[in-house]
Amino acid sequence: MRRLPSLKQKLSIVFVAAVGATAVVSQVGNALDLPVWLTPVVAATFALAIVQLLAKGLTRPLRELVDATAQLAGGDHSVRVEAERSDEVGRLGHAFNAMAADLGALDDQRRAFVANASHELRTPITALQSTLENLVDGVSEPDPATLAGLLERTDHLGRLVEQLLDLSRLEAAGEVALHLERVDLGDLGHLLAAQLADPTRGVEVEVRSPVDLKVDADPLRLRQVLTNVIANAVRHSPDDGVVIVTMSVNGDVRIAVRDHGPGIPEADRQRIFEPFYQGDGARRTSGTAGLGLAIAHTIIEQHQGRIDVLDHDGEGALVVIRLPKAGR
Repeated sequence: MRRLPSLKQKLSIVFVAAVGATAVVSQVGNALDLPVWLTPVVAATFALAIVQLLAKGLTRPLRELVDATAQLAGGDHSVRVEAERSDEVGRLGHAFNAMAADLGALDDQRRAFVANASHELRTPITALQSTLENLVDGVSEPDPATLAGLLERTDHLGRLVEQLLDLSRLEAAGEVALHLERVDLGDLGHLLAAQLADPTRGVEVEVRSPVDLKVDADPLRLRQVLTNVIANAVRHSPDDGVVIVTMSVNGDVRIAVRDHGPGIPEADRQRIFEPFYQGDGARRTSGTAGLGLAIAHTIIEQHQGRIDVLDHDGEGALVVIRLPKAGR
């Protein structure tokens, strides 16, 4: 009965088999002239045996599923059940296997996140502890340069903790409410261009935007996204380079941020939006924890938009943000 597509059909067969067995035994009992009371007893016993035999094979996948569920609840995400049947039980097995795989992947991501967060927090804490121990032991003096270094490490640690909390709140469904307002992208872009340019390296930010291009967005969150993306482009631009921010509208609003740095390998283009991911190629997120683009990705998704790294002619990287047009 493995190939039957419906559990209802299989139960019908079991019922028909039980009725048929009862009828056959009754006929045999009458032919053998058995006592009136004995024939029904023998027929019922034989029918029950038939039902037990067929039902054992019918319910075996459910028993396996119960055992597998207990193993999954105990933390064994590698458990799988047989899902080759074509009936409802087989489809339930497929769903269970998919759920177990998803839970295993989520658990791996959680472990990696905790390990990466611990590593990123340990680095500035170790540096602070080492410097403070030197000050306490009299190895070094609390001169302005030493105190400035302590302050810089403390600021880095504070920013990292703030990003971790921010990412955690954003990924918790419904925990962060968006306060939508009508935002002028051109004004915001020019403001950030002035703030994020790096005069010490000669890196400029050029914004190209049509007049009165607006979106409905949370202004603080949208500013956070553009800051993370543009700052990342500035960081990886060569000296005396230009980061070009192009804003346009064609159905949806498109914000393209292009630099002329080492670029992003195709294999890394989706993973750079994962927390703590820093590619193995030339474009590593040096000096940061690799959280900015992950936060940007989550914020854009909450705005019903998307952010991607696209192919383009020439060197560097092209990050494109798409958002619904104002009023949609």
